[in-house]
Amino acid sequence: MSSKEKPTLGGQRIKTRKRNIAAPLDPASFSDAIVQIYLDNAGDLELVAKSVESSDLNFSRYGDTFFEVVFIGVRTQPGTIKPEEEGERHPYSLIDCAAQREAIVPYVLFIQKTLRRRPFLIKSLENVMRKFLQSLEFFEENERQKLAIFTALAFSQKLSGLPPETVFQPLLKDNLVAKGIVLSFITEFFKEYLKDNSLDDLIGLLKKGKMEDNLLEFFPSTKRTSEALSEHFTKEGLTSLVEYNDKKMFEVKLKEIKSTLTTMINEEAEISEVTEVVKQQVKDAKFPDIEVVRMLWDVLMEAVQWSGKNQQQNSNSALRQVNAWAGLMNAFCTSGKLELELIYKVQTQCYEDAKLMKLFPEIVRSLYDQDVLAEDTILLWFRKGSNQKGR
Repeated sequence: MSSKEKPTLGGQRIKTRKRNIAAPLDPASFSDAIVQIYLDNAGDLELVAKSVESSDLNFSRYGDTFFEVVFIGVRTQPGTIKPEEEGERHPYSLIDCAAQREAIVPYVLFIQKTLRRRPFLIKSLENVMRKFLQSLEFFEENERQKLAIFTALAFSQKLSGLPPETVFQPLLKDNLVAKGIVLSFITEFFKEYLKDNSLDDLIGLLKKGKMEDNLLEFFPSTKRTSEALSEHFTKEGLTSLVEYNDKKMFEVKLKEIKSTLTTMINEEAEISEVTEVVKQQVKDAKFPDIEVVRMLWDVLMEAVQWSGKNQQQNSNSALRQVNAWAGLMNAFCTSGKLELELIYKVQTQCYEDAKLMKLFPEIVRSLYDQDVLAEDTILLWFRKGSNQKGR
């Protein structure tokens, strides 16, 4: 007889794990429910906010649909901003109101109140705004104006957690920029935002959106010049923005010229060669003569090889630099006014820099001996010098 066990018919019960079966997406029903809330309250946003707050609708799942209904009164077709043909629509959306801040502020406050109650919806707001801004060409001009005013007010009211890059980066689509749609939108945005905020606030916003140095990117490629920017924003009454951009462009060009000049000085290039290069860059940048004189002196002193605490060596190094490059200074100090500006610049630096504290008379004497400064200029400075630093 075999000792092996005989097989039996009794099987082992296998316990099956219960799975959560996700309900299928149904944005249409959600959209209809939100639209009905608007209709029931005749578009009164205070009452709509209360109804939304007490609602048990699944906002976490249909957040994008919610904001689509808020902005345009109906949900959109997937991947577009075209309204869904089926389903209800209400006439109390953002793009249905007047293109005035008084009419749009309540929408900003309504969304702000909703986000405080349901902060997770901020991501859905970002998604919908990004989609609409990338599709501005499909909106009517007055609808784009309303979106621009809303966006400006949203930042003015510091709408909970809305990042600036969500607004500025989607605008840089080539086709939108080329058609001038972006320039029109951003101009309306700037005008509205500056009604409640300072230029510094706007620049801070642009920095967060990584756009403070790229205002020209909002312009079509054929108009992407400083002159076109100045003309456009001046015409629109945004002169403070023009002044800011001029200052930024000046700083950029000044940095470029300083870099070129420093390299040539360190390489001990011929004075005549350096002079020609600087003159051409100054001409291209349209630099004021006074700024050129100040810049030249700064670069010359920055290029000096200082030797720590040895005062005598520092003095000798500074004077050698002045004597070596006096010809460059002479090429740009072409009037008594510019010579006087150079004396003021030297005086101020000698007053503020301990390494040069006692060198002022020697530097002026050296510049006089090299024919950079005229005797009349030095006497005029002595009699009527206006700079009190180290007087």
